Amino acid sequence: MMDSMKGGTETRTEPKQQQKQECATTFLNEGILMLLSGWHALQMAINNQWGGSNSLQKSHHLASHLFSSLSKFYALVSIEDLENLLHECMLLTFNTEIEDGSIEQVAEQLVGIHEEYLLR
Repeated sequence: MMDSMKGGTETRTEPKQQQKQECATTFLNEGILMLLSGWHALQMAINNQWGGSNSLQKSHHLASHLFSSLSKFYALVSIEDLENLLHECMLLTFNTEIEDGSIEQVAEQLVGIHEEYLLR
């Protein structure tokens, strides 16, 4: 009888764990998308097609890459690593050098979103 009760308890907590993880994953994804949609330098690059006619798709790829990278880390991510990734992406993908300090701001905000994701 204890085994069946124990099994029932595990079954009930498993969906809660899965729901909690899905909520955290959604939070991370939406946070990245909102941040990138508000990043003026990236939006200029998309609107002016600095990355070519598929600039919008390239921005979606950046968001996807950030999500897949950050969702794998269960420890704090380095701001410098994110700055380097964003700088490289803007330079190689959108043919633009960002010198307005926004890369550093976006990287800091990404770290904050990632920290919140880890706490969920």
